[in-house]
Amino acid sequence: MAIKIQLVSSRRQLRDFIHLPAKIHVSHSNWVPPIYMDDNAFFNAKKNKSFSYCDTILALAYKDKQVVGRIMGIINHRYNEAKNEKDARFCFMETWNDEEVFNALIAYTENWAREKGCENLVGPLGFSDKDPQGFMVEGFDEPIVIASNGNFPYMPELLEKLDYSKKVDCVVYKIPVPDEIPAFYNAIYKRAVQKNTINVLEFTSRKKIKPLIHPVLRLLNETFAPIYAFDPFEEREMDDFANRYLPLLDPHFIKIITDNEGKIMSFLIAMPDISKGLIACKGHVLPFGIFQIISARNKSKQLNLLLGGIREDCRGQGLDAIMGVKMFATAKKRGIEYLDSHLELESNVKIRMEMERMNGVIYKRYRVYRHQL
Repeated sequence: MAIKIQLVSSRRQLRDFIHLPAKIHVSHSNWVPPIYMDDNAFFNAKKNKSFSYCDTILALAYKDKQVVGRIMGIINHRYNEAKNEKDARFCFMETWNDEEVFNALIAYTENWAREKGCENLVGPLGFSDKDPQGFMVEGFDEPIVIASNGNFPYMPELLEKLDYSKKVDCVVYKIPVPDEIPAFYNAIYKRAVQKNTINVLEFTSRKKIKPLIHPVLRLLNETFAPIYAFDPFEEREMDDFANRYLPLLDPHFIKIITDNEGKIMSFLIAMPDISKGLIACKGHVLPFGIFQIISARNKSKQLNLLLGGIREDCRGQGLDAIMGVKMFATAKKRGIEYLDSHLELESNVKIRMEMERMNGVIYKRYRVYRHQL
């Protein structure tokens, strides 16, 4: 049966693009639906500012007039110019276990990238590392968390058959919440508190967090600059990012350290897992899904680490220990049993050593692939 690839050009096709994964993963117990309200904005060039500095395509694969696959292609010109690269990206790819459909979507994206003068196709990788990245290659029996891919094993297998090879791996640690903070960690914490003239900010409401959003994200831009695929926030993008995630966050799991002048030295942001709530409401937050999400958040035994950073001139002062101790204390108080580290670059040895010192073990692995065009 002939396969036809079409660019998304209508509202109906965009709706088909957004909702196809739910059909493919209908019997996938660990799959978590996206927040469809967010997806509708994310894939809308009028609402998502990332489209303004990228070339993009959204494509659907059809068999006998039925949608059987999807893919997005991205050329992030801002990132390519900053890194002196000529890479195109593919992302948000979904198919059933159909090699012919899979290959047709990849070939279509490769041809588009060649026509645009690109030298490599990498992925899965979105506009930046803040989007879901990499195909899962280990941990298929583990629950999926927000902002990460939940693909079947056949997806990386089909890609590797097309001679795509590893570009980078990201690992995910599972870290138990200790009954008591280990002695070595407590010692670092006490020395850091005594040595530094600092203020540790903890929160009970989102209202007090809002004035700190831009300063935190500016520090994020500084600390994440060397990380593969990181694309810094522009000022106008900061509010969009905050509006996307802040309503879902529990302010108790945001820790910020400032100096006596009020300048941010470090921050750590985590969120109790909301996957069960998203599954219950099938990704529809309104009108009543938000209550299922909040209920799941309040009952969760898992805390997902989202973002963290320490100002370069403040490193080596034990601020990571202070934030860690504070976060563990809040987690223990709330009945959290373990932390999910979210994706950490395999090459980030320093962070990985810290997680392993706290008895963290790798339980998931995601791979970004590369293919020379």
